[in-house]
Parts: sequence; C-alpha cells; structure tokens
Amino acid sequence: MSSVDGIPSQRPAPDGQAASAESLLLNKMTRAELLAKVLSAEAERARMDALKLRCVAVLADSSAGSIRSVVGELAFALSMTKVAAAKLIGVARDVTGRLPGVLGLMDAGKLDYGKAAQVSDALSWLSDDKVGAVDAILVERLIGKDPRGVRRCANKLAAQADPDGLERRAAQKRAARRMILTHRDAGSARLAVEGPAEKCAAAYTRIDRLARKLSLSDKSRTLEQLRADVMMDLCLSGKEGISERAEVFVYIDYLTLAGIRKEPGFLAGHGPIPASTARNIAAGSKSVLRRLITDPATGQPIDLGRTRYRPDKALDEFVRVRDRECRAPGCTRPAQVCQLDHAEDWVAKAGETNQDNLASLCQDDHKLKDEPGWRYALDGDATLTVTTPTGDRYSTKLEPLHEPRYTDEQPPPGCAGQHAA
Repeated sequence: MSSVDGIPSQRPAPDGQAASAESLLLNKMTRAELLAKVLSAEAERARMDALKLRCVAVLADSSAGSIRSVVGELAFALSMTKVAAAKLIGVARDVTGRLPGVLGLMDAGKLDYGKAAQVSDALSWLSDDKVGAVDAILVERLIGKDPRGVRRCANKLAAQADPDGLERRAAQKRAARRMILTHRDAGSARLAVEGPAEKCAAAYTRIDRLARKLSLSDKSRTLEQLRADVMMDLCLSGKEGISERAEVFVYIDYLTLAGIRKEPGFLAGHGPIPASTARNIAAGSKSVLRRLITDPATGQPIDLGRTRYRPDKALDEFVRVRDRECRAPGCTRPAQVCQLDHAEDWVAKAGETNQDNLASLCQDDHKLKDEPGWRYALDGDATLTVTTPTGDRYSTKLEPLHEPRYTDEQPPPGCAGQHAA
C-alpha cells in the first residue's frame, strides 16, 4: 500500500476476481468484525479528508489569479457546484489555519470533513484570539457526536466565548434572510425560507392552522399535503385554496401534449418531469405555447443566425430555448435568468453574434469566463468546451429534446445506405 505524506492511500479498484474473493472474505466475518471494518474505513476517510483540506488550502493560497478562478477550476475538477467549491476552500483555510485541534482529530481518523465543516461554520465569526481557546476545548468534546451534536457543541462554546459577538452574529443572520429553491427529482422541489426564528415559527403556525381547518372538509389530502398546498397558495396569490401562474420554461413533445405518447417533459432549471405534469402546465388557462422545430436526426432545435453584436429578440429567445440552462459544467440555472455571451470574444477575437457563438451563462460563470487563462469554445453542435488555466478541458453537450428519429433518407451516423431499425 502506497502513502502520500505518510497517509496510506486507497488501494486500486479490485478486478472482478479480487472483488469476488473479498466479498467471500467479508461474508465469513462476524458482525463485530464487519463493524470494525466499517470504523476502520471511516477513520481512513477522515485522514484522507485532512490531506484534501491541506491540498485545497495550499492551492487556494498559492495559485495565480483570483479566488473566483480557483473556485471554478476546483468545481469542474471535483464535479461540484461553485458554491460547494467555495465552501470547501473556506473550510480548508479555516481548519488548517485556525483550528489545529480539529485538524488533529481528522489526522487521527476521529473526525470527518462533514463534521469539521460544521465546526468551521459555527466558529467562523469568532476572532482569531478567541477561536483558539474554543478549538482546544472542542478536541475533548467532539468525539462520538453526530453532526447535529457537533454543531450544537461548537455553537454553545462560541456563544460563551464572545457574547457580544453573538449579538452581532444574530443581527447579521437576520439581515441575511433569504428564500432558497432546491430542485429535486420527479417533478418536485423544495422551497425554504431562512429568517428570524420567531417569524418562521409564526408562519408555520398560521399555515398549520389553515391546513387543519381545511382538513375538516377535505379528506382527499393528508395534513402534510394541505400544509404544502396552503403555503404555495399563500405565496402565489395571497389566499389559501387559489393557485396562480408562474413563468417557467417547459418543453413537451407535441404528440405527448396530444396524449398520444408519454415522453417526459423538461422543466428548465429542474430536469425531467412526468408527461402528465407537463400537460397540466400546458393546459393552464394562462399558459403560453410556442412552437419549437427540432431536427429529427439530432433532437436539437433548428438554428438561425444574426450578425449584430447585441442579439435581436428572435436570436435571444432562440439561444435561451436551445440552451435551456446555464451552459457551464454543473450549473442548472434556467436560461431565462442567464446572460448571453460570445464564446469567441466579439471585440478581441471578432466573434460573430449568431447561435454558433452565443451561449447562456449565469452571472457567476460569465464573470469566470473573463478570468485570465479561461477559454470557452462552441462546436457546431452547440457543445461548449471550457479550458481552465491548468489546461484541463470540460465539455457540456446539449441533451436532445427527443431521441433522434432516423429515416431511409437520413440514416444514423455510420450507417449510410442501411435501413433504420
């Protein structure tokens, strides 16, 4: 077994025969032996987490260019969001620079990244002269606690260390109130609000009271369903029991819209939704339907071109409809809230203003594109390739709106002269 900086590295993935032998060995172990194996694997992961944090901290502090560039490259390399990459950098700097006790627990295999991140966030507002004392106490109190227990312990010690700072922290938290939309799967999403605890509790009480009142006459929905429906109705119309329209981009095949097929629809910023959900949205009294013609051989929208710098309304709408979401790897912000940008710069590289050189980028990714060493290129099929300052390349290819449909006149690639199945 090799090691890096004295920390054992993981073994290469076993082949089928070795994996089978290992499975047989595990099947012969007692329950206690298997649990010991699990604990050993967790300890090894904690030690590797410590190594990762050291590497990330050095990368962030020694790299040329802005921190935005480092965040973007780390996000692409680890296939994570930029928010997660920025958090990883923050935790790495904090743990390696201000929390030697926490880092020592990780080196000893007693604390993983998730728990270390909880401590880092809970103590982030403490000054350097106060955080050291808290870190020293935490070393004796964190072992054996679950993530929630770790956070509560760190919060309590931080509050005791700086009561005045806690007042400022509370004011900052209340000022940072926000609403969060998290897309899930199968046509569902989570809508949450972070704000003053007393107002959140009061809002929940009101929603719960209205839901319970409706439950007396509505037996078709559970109480949980009623709470969710009441909150949505209050947000959209100000009244419970009345729904309202919102502006979203939904893609649905014409034959599915007609009820002939059951192809899933696509909700920009979310992903696939059931055909019935897409049809219900399209059937809304205030829904606006627009025809989008696709190439039957590729499933992609048919393109069009312009020559001016600022795209006209038709080109702007087409690029957003084609892209559906931000084109940067890993980003799913809907195209309608993105900015259109030239892959080949219009000024420096005389890039044309047409669908072959325009891509939808959210504000963060638009700024990242302008960082030194970053290069963006669009291929003929609208595949966007991003080259980072270290030379790594990441590509995003548009998923077809429907599966390619081949004919005798237009056979699949590589099958010229053959009949399509």
